[in-house]
Amino acid sequence: MKNIVIIGCGRGIGLAAAKILSEEHHIIGISKTGNPELNHPNIEFHVMDILSGNPDEIAFPEVVDGLVYAPGSINLKPFNRLSVENFKNDFEINVLGAVKIIQKLLPNLKKSESASVVLFSSVAAKLGMPFHASVSASKNAVEGLTKSLAAEFSAQKIRVNAIAPSLTDTQLAAQLLSTPEKREASAKRHPLQRTGNPEEIAAMAAFLISDHASWITGQVFGIDGGMGSVKL
Repeated sequence: MKNIVIIGCGRGIGLAAAKILSEEHHIIGISKTGNPELNHPNIEFHVMDILSGNPDEIAFPEVVDGLVYAPGSINLKPFNRLSVENFKNDFEINVLGAVKIIQKLLPNLKKSESASVVLFSSVAAKLGMPFHASVSASKNAVEGLTKSLAAEFSAQKIRVNAIAPSLTDTQLAAQLLSTPEKREASAKRHPLQRTGNPEEIAAMAAFLISDHASWITGQVFGIDGGMGSVKL
């Protein structure tokens, strides 16, 4: 049984990942919001905002085999309505939070025989999409961080990969999918004619954590209904 830390497991993709991975592994879940669905014997849950909280207060296992950093942001505005503060907030959520917990857990990850870190980018990092300037900037930083850490940590056999979803049916995206018309329009933008669901993305995270992915590092996987690579 591996020790897997999941940040942002209170809802969405992080919650789905906790459910999948807790079937076989010990989960240390951290989220600023609780969720009764996390009541599982293999899940040790802590309420904490990783940006403002102190992870030193949590007694992490000496050996950590996996880390999934799942917090994210969707802040879609015309560029002239985005403030510098908007850019800072997206960067803190998507990048600096990941940096903070990776630095905290690096000694624990080094003690694992098969450690894996999974971060989250977005299809908007690959495609030029209007109104995505802030989130695209921070998610491109995630992809750069992924590749740099994969190279740096390879000597310790710590794998680092990222998943880049398109629009997924989570609470974070609720405003974009709030009506049947919006759902239909969003679905039609994807070659596979639908939006994603959290379980699909979480399944990829679980694969990357597993030993089945032991020869994969420094990669960014588009789980996006074809949007990032297929043109209709």
